[in-house]
Amino acid sequence: MRASAAPRSVQRLVDEFSRLPGIGPKSASRLTYYLLRAADDQARVLADALSEMKDNTCFCSMCFNITESQVNPCSVCGDGERDPGIICVVEDPLDLLAIEKTGAFVGLYHVLQGSISPIDGVGPDDLKISELLERILTGQVKEVILATNPNLSGEATAMYLHQQMEPMGVHVTRLARGLPVGADLEYTDEITLARALEGRGQM
Repeated sequence: MRASAAPRSVQRLVDEFSRLPGIGPKSASRLTYYLLRAADDQARVLADALSEMKDNTCFCSMCFNITESQVNPCSVCGDGERDPGIICVVEDPLDLLAIEKTGAFVGLYHVLQGSISPIDGVGPDDLKISELLERILTGQVKEVILATNPNLSGEATAMYLHQQMEPMGVHVTRLARGLPVGADLEYTDEITLARALEGRGQM
């Protein structure tokens, strides 16, 4: 086996970039060699930003969105003007941000931290589903909006959640089908998301 032409530290960074979603070996190499040519302070600022993010953020104790460590529960859950009787369930924090940009939702959120995907070895116990059901059991929640992505795993997750919540007497709705099948919420424009929220239907 031939040795790599790149120094070990350079190859290590290429390998780490390659592990990020959406970044293949070529993109990882381009990023690495860009940083090699960049000013020393640019690479160090990036390293400091990564370190600060990991040190100063955590998951909200209520909705499991990302929040600053000193702000827990998060600013959304702590906003007294939002309607605690409506919970919008999303897969990831990026989906929450996408819905917030519409300005069309005034309730609270619950971030599952993924979706049910047996092919990837992700089952209901791997998600924040039990925590969602506990929130509903308090009796304060009147409606749950299932805003999982309109793809195979998102639909499977929505169906599972509906089955779990049906005996609990809570009103369960799903985002309207204005969203294209196979799309991710984080890439959907604000107008489409706002209309999907307004036109949500009975599960």
